[in-house]
Amino acid sequence: MSDTLVLRAATLADAAKIAATIAAAFEQYRGRLVPESGAFGETAEAIAAELASGAGAIVAERNGEMVGCVMIHEMESDLYFGRLAVLPEARGTGLARRLIDAVEAEARRRGLSGVRLGVRVVLTDNQRLFRSLGYGEISREAHPGFDYPTSINMRKSLV
Repeated sequence: MSDTLVLRAATLADAAKIAATIAAAFEQYRGRLVPESGAFGETAEAIAAELASGAGAIVAERNGEMVGCVMIHEMESDLYFGRLAVLPEARGTGLARRLIDAVEAEARRRGLSGVRLGVRVVLTDNQRLFRSLGYGEISREAHPGFDYPTSINMRKSLV
């Protein structure tokens, strides 16, 4: 069987697989993030509700099996992405970059001026990846109950 990778827009029918992919991909962060990632609370029902309310997702499938995904929604004049998830067995193949490229292409298709994301302060490898792709820090914020920044907001202009 050929090794075929397909990136496509998610449908409501993908909600359970998206939730499972996020859970598996974020497991490496369990116990590393304070507060704990909201990704651990993602459910198929919550993702289906997001998709039904106008948010979107891009899924990556290799030979028909989901190996990655990213959630998206419009924020002001930008496209925001979150829950960028690549299964452990698919890492090191450039899939995260392919998903981000797909997000940027979708933002351009919609005529939006940029792409935004949030990344935890402690995840310096992720910050490095985003910086290498042209994203710059625009602000820092604290999760509820914290008096110091726990998250960095980043943006890439597309104009």
